[in-house]
Amino acid sequence: MRNSRVLFCINILLLLTMLLTACEIEGGVPTPTVDVETPLDQSTNEEALAAIEAREDTWSIGMLNQPQSLYPYHSSTTTERIAAPITELLFPAPILAYSYGYTTTEVLEQIPTLDNGGAEIQPIDVYLDAAGEITTTTTEVITQVDQLVVTYRWNPELHWSDGTPVTAEDSVFAYELARAAPPNNAAIDRLAQTVSYAAVDEHTTRAILQPDLTGVTYFLNYWTPLPRHLLKDVAPAEIQESDFATQPIGYGPYAIQERTANEIRLIRNEHYFGSTPTVSEIAISFLPSLDLLRANILNGNLDVAMTDQIATEQFEQLDQDVSNEQLQVTYTPNTIWEHIDFNLDVQLLQDIRVRRAVLLGTNRQGMANMLFSGHTPVLDSWVLPNQPEAAPSDGLTQYPYNPDAARQLLDEGDYIDTDDDGIRSTSEGFPLTLQLITTDNTENPVRKAIAQQFTQDMREIGIDVATTEIPAADFFSGEGPLQRREFEMALFGWGASPNAGGLSLWSCNAIPSEQNGWRGENFSGWCFRDADRAIRTGVTTLDEEERRAAYIDQQEIWTREIPAMPLFQRLNVTLVAPNVQGIQPDTFAPLTWNITEWQRREE
Repeated sequence: MRNSRVLFCINILLLLTMLLTACEIEGGVPTPTVDVETPLDQSTNEEALAAIEAREDTWSIGMLNQPQSLYPYHSSTTTERIAAPITELLFPAPILAYSYGYTTTEVLEQIPTLDNGGAEIQPIDVYLDAAGEITTTTTEVITQVDQLVVTYRWNPELHWSDGTPVTAEDSVFAYELARAAPPNNAAIDRLAQTVSYAAVDEHTTRAILQPDLTGVTYFLNYWTPLPRHLLKDVAPAEIQESDFATQPIGYGPYAIQERTANEIRLIRNEHYFGSTPTVSEIAISFLPSLDLLRANILNGNLDVAMTDQIATEQFEQLDQDVSNEQLQVTYTPNTIWEHIDFNLDVQLLQDIRVRRAVLLGTNRQGMANMLFSGHTPVLDSWVLPNQPEAAPSDGLTQYPYNPDAARQLLDEGDYIDTDDDGIRSTSEGFPLTLQLITTDNTENPVRKAIAQQFTQDMREIGIDVATTEIPAADFFSGEGPLQRREFEMALFGWGASPNAGGLSLWSCNAIPSEQNGWRGENFSGWCFRDADRAIRTGVTTLDEEERRAAYIDQQEIWTREIPAMPLFQRLNVTLVAPNVQGIQPDTFAPLTWNITEWQRREE
């Protein structure tokens, strides 16, 4: 049986060698070749069989972009998203965001909650200032508030891939590094929520949170371990640029074996605590386009490929591949949702009729169909449809495409086209022109297409839109036009988490200003008293019914007042070879989250 399989495979390989050699892509795992001039003696058979078995013992994965850093604390959500399929193999998330919720990966023994005793609420006395806010200054007003204490029990079987045990001190070390040099805004926020984070014993850490700070995701105040024994002598501010960040040692199912310009190869971590992965090696190839990813799946060089960049015309080709059983294709809305913020300091945009006209006059469904072939829905709110906080659609003010209704609203506002040039004017006689800023879209055709279609839609209702593209680094800079609120309209994407959150997006205190050091992400400058109260309640309460009611109230107000225009989630595309099974793409979890369960189907 074995020899028959060898001869069969060699015959197939001969055919593939002649027909598909031109399709092999640098950086992929090449199809084993056979020298047609050499007789098929026993040594040739054994070499061919060894090549076949090596290929079958390797998962070959294709991606578009190679991340420079594989450090588990990324400098931005963009770099985190790009690196996630690889970092999950090295540093499995202690608590994994999955399917609009959270699950354990056994790095922690359990997700600590109030119900299982992993978290507890303790009363604490605090001082209040003259405004009734908690202060560290001694005052005459003392009150008692709740304080959350969360205990994390780390799996005692955890080992770094060099064989060194992972201890609670490694998690505390990560906390200390973050305090010395915060790696990103998420770390800054988590540090602000934390009074202390310390080791209780060799495999237990404990976080004490700020008084009166609760919230449904209190269990996420842990710190992913970093190897103290390797990094203790590296300056905290230099770690993200160190050799370790490029080729780190982790505690996951795989360890990096080799890294080149086009490929990262990983081998099974013999010290891994969990289920033994089904294959010994992983080869991750980086190719420049979806077409090349697809070609390498079809010619057998890749087992699976992923991208969030797909052109409209490619959907039909992929559908044909699926129909011909050449590929398995999964479309998954991802965490990035596009939207346009209105700067409510701009007098024209303070007129709610203008904001509503913009929404009614924008063919958002047409955009989604054009860009994603109907695989992702238009959003009615800033809360994603599958997040637990999503309000029922009948409780939201909706804005289906209706250019006639948009024109009527503008007529009511006395915005009239006085010279028949197609552009309306204000009552003062100025053209109805709005400025739109967005990121430099050379490498982001989706956002470029959105801006173009939006401009066209607005012209149809008599609004002139002038678009300025800004390099992403400048656009999102702390000194940039978004953070300093120096714009009229801004097109960009937010990264969602399983829970909506929203305090930094829509609370009054989150409006960036000189007074608060330009902190916060409420770039619209929207401050609505009842909505502010609702979002604060929704984010902080632990009462599920109170929480849901608060989010519904906030969204009802938000969709009525519309400080921003939600568009749609971006789309992930996963291509899988016909004989591979067990892959479960998810909106939040990286593709490799369950790689130990991937299998090849017997032919």
